[in-house]
Amino acid sequence: MRDETDGLLVQEVGEQGLLQRLQSFCPADLVGDDAAILTLSSGRSLAVTTDVLVDGVHFSNQTTSPEDAGWRAVAANFSDLAAMGATPLGITVGLGLPGTTPVKWVERLYQGMVECLQQYGTVIAGGDVVRSPVITIAITALGEADPTHLIRRSTAQPGDAIVVTGFHGASRAGLELLLYPEEGQSLAPGDRAALIRAHRRPTPRLDILPLLLSLLHPCSPSSPLPYPPLTGMDSSDGLADALVQICRASGVGARLERCQIPIPPGLVTWVGAEKAMEWALYGGEDFELVLCLPPETAQTLMTRLGEGAAILGTITAGSEVWLMDSSGEFPDLRLTLEQGFQHFADSYSRGQGTGDGDRRSC
Repeated sequence: MRDETDGLLVQEVGEQGLLQRLQSFCPADLVGDDAAILTLSSGRSLAVTTDVLVDGVHFSNQTTSPEDAGWRAVAANFSDLAAMGATPLGITVGLGLPGTTPVKWVERLYQGMVECLQQYGTVIAGGDVVRSPVITIAITALGEADPTHLIRRSTAQPGDAIVVTGFHGASRAGLELLLYPEEGQSLAPGDRAALIRAHRRPTPRLDILPLLLSLLHPCSPSSPLPYPPLTGMDSSDGLADALVQICRASGVGARLERCQIPIPPGLVTWVGAEKAMEWALYGGEDFELVLCLPPETAQTLMTRLGEGAAILGTITAGSEVWLMDSSGEFPDLRLTLEQGFQHFADSYSRGQGTGDGDRRSC
């Protein structure tokens, strides 16, 4: 008997619909977070995550040097490890190449990977190279974690404060400046450089977990006292995406305050408040963490992190995520997964949100 879904196309079900179907082939306890967690015989946990980048979709020669493409490929994976509370051990690289690809380009790509890896004392542990009609970079990152310190999406509770660890919209703005160099004339040189750097050489927030653990157990991070559940994920697919995904996984809602969304310096002056907010919510590839914490811990963490970190709002009962404006200038906005970049949509328009290291239009 013919299955009624036999005729469905990927573009008809979309990225989220396809993922839901594919997740049915995986153990339920291994999917749904930023990385899969495997329990080792030693009692430690192994975090495993994979990202695929395609030339013309996630990077291009117009905006990204081979070295920067390599750096960003590693950073995207390490951001997923940071979002799980894992420390990176190394990566493997699957590379698809047309035969006409210059060898020097490939060497420069790997040089960028190594430059990022060296920041964290990790290495390329192997991989595979195949012929392909388009350059494709598939990286699998391995990380180690203490099972009592894992960060999950599914443990947020009403009353938790929602913290982000840095500015949002910076990478999307940097992409715009690289695509259209004549724009952004109102930006100070330092602000312009920071936006471009955010797109080309993002920094995964592997620094957050040690700081967070020190706040939860100030006397000793290795204290035998149990840690409260750690909730969060990275914002590489966009801030709105992260908030909705956390709330969906935890069975809760959220109320956010528009004025608390951390916008990079100079961005509102350049593109206006509405476009800056759109890029902050849906631009993607900012590689910050979104965490749900007890209010006192959230306040201390925000203070310790400094500029760019912010408390956005509060986890609530219910299921909807609302962006509120206490000033009354903007209408309240319900955030959904459908408003950002969709991988299998028919078209992409300039100025629309794009996505992350594995959901980016170049």
